[in-house]
Amino acid sequence: MTEALEKEAEKSLLSMTLANNIFVVFIELSQNLMNYTKKVEKEFDTKGLILVGKNENDGYFVYSQNVVRKEDADKIKKILEHILSLSKDEIKKIYRELRRAKRDSHQKGGGIGFYEIAKKSKKIEYSFEDIGNDKMIFRFKAIVGKD
Repeated sequence: MTEALEKEAEKSLLSMTLANNIFVVFIELSQNLMNYTKKVEKEFDTKGLILVGKNENDGYFVYSQNVVRKEDADKIKKILEHILSLSKDEIKKIYRELRRAKRDSHQKGGGIGFYEIAKKSKKIEYSFEDIGNDKMIFRFKAIVGKD
């Protein structure tokens, strides 16, 4: 991922700030994918997807998709709905408070990482699709922006 971002930065004259934001979002979504996928039963195909792309309207985005338990989907949805109700300044304030309190650590998944993603992104979108057996497909897109 680092090499791909470096090549894109050189080719497209990508700023270090934007490249760093893309990388941070990618890492956070990778951690979420690993944390939640571990909780899904072994016999189920738990492969996930993370994609970094660019389009003309929004610029760069990071997209992820993975299977989660319904119980985890409910927790994630609650956090994301709260984040979407906040201003950028409120997101930054809560992020700082969570860092200071050392609550919702990265190891537990689904806490501070989503605030960090929201802080680094221009917009976030998500959806859940019920696939039965108490499992859902979690789709998440962070639009990081144009340079």
